[in-house]
Amino acid sequence: MPALIPTDHFATITWLGRVTDRDTKEISAEAIDEMPLTLAGFEGEFHAGLTRPSCSRVLGQYPRGTEIRNTRQMSILSAEEIAEIATDLGLDALDPAWLGASIVVSGIADFSHLPPAARLQSESGTTVTIDLQNGPCQFPAMTIEAARPGHGKRFKPVAEGKRGVTAWVERAGVLRVGDRMRLHVPEQRAWQPEQARQALATA
Repeated sequence: MPALIPTDHFATITWLGRVTDRDTKEISAEAIDEMPLTLAGFEGEFHAGLTRPSCSRVLGQYPRGTEIRNTRQMSILSAEEIAEIATDLGLDALDPAWLGASIVVSGIADFSHLPPAARLQSESGTTVTIDLQNGPCQFPAMTIEAARPGHGKRFKPVAEGKRGVTAWVERAGVLRVGDRMRLHVPEQRAWQPEQARQALATA
């Protein structure tokens, strides 16, 4: 039985970017037209690499700075969710560069809540694997505040559940603005520990 099921949901890449450096107070990406990917991510990008030092998101598992597998090679956001965040911040638009985005896609609803291990595969076969939802952090908030004073401070609460996902490259290739990507999801029901425990207790 296949482990991954191709769906009828497709995303179109509307924006690509790279973060080549990180300021201690802000984050910003530069827009690009195409993104050549290896299994280590996008060469020269701040988040690229087969491994990375652990950060605050995994302090429950590792001391900060521990070398771990890099499943955060890129951040993928939804154009529709970015527009919602902009509206809630009182802005006409929100530049993906201010969010440090790697890829922005359009066409898949509830994008930030896609299941971990889902894949996005381009028509050329380039494939990225979704790791986890990307929680809002202070760096985009400071970048937005610097660009649009008075609008960045509310970014974290407004962007909750809409900040996209982190992802890593499963099959190398090139992604380009305008590429269409198909969503593949794991063939697995949601975890139900309580129901399983109750069933064992009554067996």
